[in-house]
Amino acid sequence: MTYYLLSVIQPSEGQPPAAEELARIVGSLDRFHEELREAGAWVFAGGLHGPESAAVLRPRGEDVVVTEGPFTAGKEYLGGLCVIKASDHDEALEWGRKASRASTLPIEVRPFLHPTDA
Repeated sequence: MTYYLLSVIQPSEGQPPAAEELARIVGSLDRFHEELREAGAWVFAGGLHGPESAAVLRPRGEDVVVTEGPFTAGKEYLGGLCVIKASDHDEALEWGRKASRASTLPIEVRPFLHPTDA
């Protein structure tokens, strides 16, 4: 088994969904996470606060400089993530498809560098 990161890509611009739509999306994500658990593919998932809550730390000689705000400004940002176990890339892509349908957002699927026996 290999661990994969499913990144939820959130648009920076535009309005968030209305409360009723957001409740529907949250319900869909809860069902998706339950499906992952039942399949033994669940590792971890979580949503993130917006990029305005970020801080970037950079080494400068012996010091570390803290800059408030996101690492990069853009039209999209990482809105959440899910770490899964999958037997291969195709299986991870299928979970990514399900995550995209549940969240109504783009999902980036990436394997971790070193395959892990799970």
